[in-house]
Amino acid sequence: MNTKTFAGAFALVAAGMLMAGNAEARDQIRIVGSSTVYPFTTTVAEQFGKSSGMKTPVVESTGTGGGMKLFCAGVGVGHPDVTNASRPMKKSEFEDCQKNGVKEVVEIKVGFDGLTLAQSKQGPAMKLTLGQLFLALAKEVPGADGKLVANPYKNWSDIDKSLPNLKIEVLGPPPTSGTRDSLHELFMEVGAEQVPALKALKTSDKKAFDKAWKTLREDGAYVEAGENDNVIVQKLEANKNAFGVFGYSFLEENAAKLRGVALDGAEPNYDNIAGGKYKGSRPLFVYIKKQHVGVVPGVDKFALEYVSPKALGEDGYLAKKGLVTLPKKELDAVRKGVTGMAPMQAPSS
Repeated sequence: MNTKTFAGAFALVAAGMLMAGNAEARDQIRIVGSSTVYPFTTTVAEQFGKSSGMKTPVVESTGTGGGMKLFCAGVGVGHPDVTNASRPMKKSEFEDCQKNGVKEVVEIKVGFDGLTLAQSKQGPAMKLTLGQLFLALAKEVPGADGKLVANPYKNWSDIDKSLPNLKIEVLGPPPTSGTRDSLHELFMEVGAEQVPALKALKTSDKKAFDKAWKTLREDGAYVEAGENDNVIVQKLEANKNAFGVFGYSFLEENAAKLRGVALDGAEPNYDNIAGGKYKGSRPLFVYIKKQHVGVVPGVDKFALEYVSPKALGEDGYLAKKGLVTLPKKELDAVRKGVTGMAPMQAPSS
């Protein structure tokens, strides 16, 4: 064996020893990611700690994008074992994982959530179209001649006389949040298509159309309120005329204080989300680092707890927490994938 080959072999052995040594130093699963999925995963972690006899996993709310960065940064006990996401993993994130040695990622679709626009019950009840919501939040909107101009709307009644004469103030997630991605794709893009001038722009200049729905106001009408959805809830309690964007589970959890705003005629409730009537429905995910199975104790068992009937069943403890659970046939397929720890394929986008 020449010197170069020996050095390479020694490095591999040393890395393996370091991994093994570090594994002994961490016997607690570490989870990061989405603030929307956080309450569900925290519940599973608590149940897992009680039933398994192992330490309760540590769950951090970092936002979907932030969680993906941490998760995909590398393999080894210095990196998280699991990340939560309120949207699917992006192609660019999957490529980052691969580049950093995270070669096998198990994707678990855990259920559905509804992206909601909510308000204090002390404020005037509102019903909106997604077109009206777009006009309230977009940085640029069509002017009198149909060309895009800086958003001039200060009050809701400026958009439509039937709406309250109240200042537009919407608290929502920052760019690192999967909820922000959902806000753009589920509300802003669909809303833009309801505005005639923008529907025409989509045909004539797709790039300009995409820029319009992907860019939010920066003049105070939209306020980035951080990754913690509970902060938005507290601010809505303090300001009865403000609105907040967050997942359905937070609305249900605070139903005594808050109400959801009907969008395009559909209330954000369990039945409408499960049935697809409510347009803000979105899938939620948990991603497992397969290379940590057998290195950090309990990673595979935690995944199985997550998809167990007592957790994800129609009457499971996550449904009671506000998760809109998967149809039985789809859940059976998810369980099969988790049981076999089948790695995901590269996303298309």
